[in-house]
Amino acid sequence: MDELISLTPLKIITLERGDVLHAIKRGDSGFVEFGEVYFSQIKPNAIKAWKRHLEMTLNLVVPVGTVRFVLCDDRYRGEKKIEVVTLSKDNYQRLTVPPMIWVGFQGLDEEVSTILNVADIAHRAEESESKCVSEIEFDWSK
Repeated sequence: MDELISLTPLKIITLERGDVLHAIKRGDSGFVEFGEVYFSQIKPNAIKAWKRHLEMTLNLVVPVGTVRFVLCDDRYRGEKKIEVVTLSKDNYQRLTVPPMIWVGFQGLDEEVSTILNVADIAHRAEESESKCVSEIEFDWSK
């Protein structure tokens, strides 16, 4: 799965009155097309899992808090490949996830964390699939 997802270091411009945190622009790797942009929040220790988009490419950035993303690729002979990525302002990168990869995430901060998703298509309910957190084996307590 290493070649499927990508992590792109992002620029933070530190200013006296508040920082500017870059996310994505046309021409960046991972940018396919603009569909919609939305924020998702996750409470401390909460887990949102599992969701897989059939067509959508996700570009995920965590400007506030700390979030652990768990990615599961089960497309090949029932074999599951798991990759874990933790993003925060201290590890400020953009996680690009192509279609057909299961995604779960957990809030690791003491406060609510915020995730930005710049998606290449607008959300449509029939374009994604969901599973219960217990349907893909992963130890969220570690």
